[in-house]
Amino acid sequence: MNRKELIEAILKNKDLNHLTKKEADAFVATMLEVIKKSVKKGDDVSLIGFGSFTKTRRAARVGINPATGEKIKIKAKTVPKFKPGKAWKEMFLK
Repeated sequence: MNRKELIEAILKNKDLNHLTKKEADAFVATMLEVIKKSVKKGDDVSLIGFGSFTKTRRAARVGINPATGEKIKIKAKTVPKFKPGKAWKEMFLK
């Protein structure tokens, strides 16, 4: 599902079908932007039943270039992380 299909699915919801496509797109864009800015700032974003977005630090490490077999140093960096919620994980166990 891409962004366009997500917006169309939102508009099919009987409680949200009063929104225009433009309003639904603005909502999705705003929600994603708020999540990205919050996580970048260091705040965790937890959506009960869906999952949590966090910022985590990856340590520096040594990797191997698969093409040459040469060892390379990979610098430490900060990356976003998503952890699915319990309800979402349980959907896949049934």
